[in-house]
Amino acid sequence: MDSSSKPLVCVSFCEPTINALQRALKKHEDCELIEVRLDCLAPGELSVAKPLTELVVKRKAKSILTLRPLGQGGREELTDETRLEFWSGAIYTDSFFDVELDLAERVSGNEESSLPLDWSSTICSYHDFERVPARVDEIYERLAATPAYVLKIAAQANDVTDCLPLFQLLERAHQNGRHLIAIAMGPAGVATRILGPSRGAFLTYAAPDDGQPTAAGQLSFSELNDLYRISQIDRQTQVFGLLGHPVSHSVSPHIHNAAFAASGLNAVYIPFEVNDVGAFLKRMVHPKTRELDLNIRGLSVTAPHKLAVMEHLDSIDPIAREIGAVNTIRVTDHILTGHNTDASGFIKPLMKTFGEVKGANCAVLGAGGAAAAALWSLQRAGATATLFARDPTKASELVRGARAKQMDLKDASFGEFDVVINATPLGSAGEFESDTPALASQLRGARWAYDLVYNPPETRFLREAREAGCNVLGGLSMLVSQAAEQFNLWTGTTAPEHVMLEAAERKLAE
Repeated sequence: MDSSSKPLVCVSFCEPTINALQRALKKHEDCELIEVRLDCLAPGELSVAKPLTELVVKRKAKSILTLRPLGQGGREELTDETRLEFWSGAIYTDSFFDVELDLAERVSGNEESSLPLDWSSTICSYHDFERVPARVDEIYERLAATPAYVLKIAAQANDVTDCLPLFQLLERAHQNGRHLIAIAMGPAGVATRILGPSRGAFLTYAAPDDGQPTAAGQLSFSELNDLYRISQIDRQTQVFGLLGHPVSHSVSPHIHNAAFAASGLNAVYIPFEVNDVGAFLKRMVHPKTRELDLNIRGLSVTAPHKLAVMEHLDSIDPIAREIGAVNTIRVTDHILTGHNTDASGFIKPLMKTFGEVKGANCAVLGAGGAAAAALWSLQRAGATATLFARDPTKASELVRGARAKQMDLKDASFGEFDVVINATPLGSAGEFESDTPALASQLRGARWAYDLVYNPPETRFLREAREAGCNVLGGLSMLVSQAAEQFNLWTGTTAPEHVMLEAAERKLAE
């Protein structure tokens, strides 16, 4: 296999029976490279080595055969002898096979326990499903000491900065003239799956479009090719992304990548699952302190980091400083500059649907960055605002500079308000999806309900508002409006806002 011409995307199949595997492979005949996870097969199915490998050999596509024991990602206990016996009965033509480091170390140079396979077609792999090992460089050295043609390290990332040592190993392998696959598993490791090939990775893995991922954080074949345009990513590609936790539910990658594609820009937007915002900005983003240059040029910032991120920036736009929250970062001239596009993104859809907001009586629910932007915009537009929050300390900090009233959210009534705005994460896809900050009984009498949550499009808050007889406005318009302004800040060009909206609507309709 030649990895020099374009990024290799390997589609990984995990099926319980030979018949199911045959059906899956037939549906994906166009895939140029596949991995067959033989360890996913039931024990009775696995016992027939020859038909299994003949099934793969008959395909025109190049293949990787994997037989992984329990504890290394497989489903069954497999002794070394069982694995050796299986490989001894297999047939291989134009295929790679994945052998774990422990077995490779046992048999390499041992004439009595040799594998009947060509080392030039071997991937020697190491997996850690809990963490990136502290001394991962020593794992690399053990892998490199085997005769295997391709080395592979896959380890669980618990924060985006866990990707760093794997990216650094790719650089080391390139300098050493070795082929390496380096994957950080889990949502925090997605960057290695998207950017790995442009950094020298031999290949990256994908899930079938109609199948389940074989590893945590694995993207689908169409996501890698159509959403992230992996075949066009190179070392000059400008990287943008979403800084938050969690971020896997976000449609922002669909919005911004569609805009980059429509504008013909060599840029990609990826999700960064960040726990320690300071460490991420210092070690991976800031031009003066980063440990590896991934060419990160800008970031969107979402919950829970919109306030915390401010202390780690070199400069903050006056509007963002006045609001007290940053949702956009630009990386320019060796500095990080914070901006806030939430404010304008919030007010534009409201004025388009509600009309003139001057003099309107508005209730803002929440005490985070989104609430801060809403309060600032309403004040500038001449509206009267009252902040409702469960945390009185956080609420006091927000209303201090916004000339707004403050009330407890618990048992509040909103019948006197023209607009009730949900600026909390309640109702967002995931653990909060069934929640709402206000019930129909509390909303009855209010004219409009505006939910800044956009995924799902129909939140419980909006359903409660409809039951109460309110007009409703969802958060998608705000999301696209603020994203378009981010695009303008990052690129210096006008965002194709209609393209961005269509991309968001397509994703949410899935």
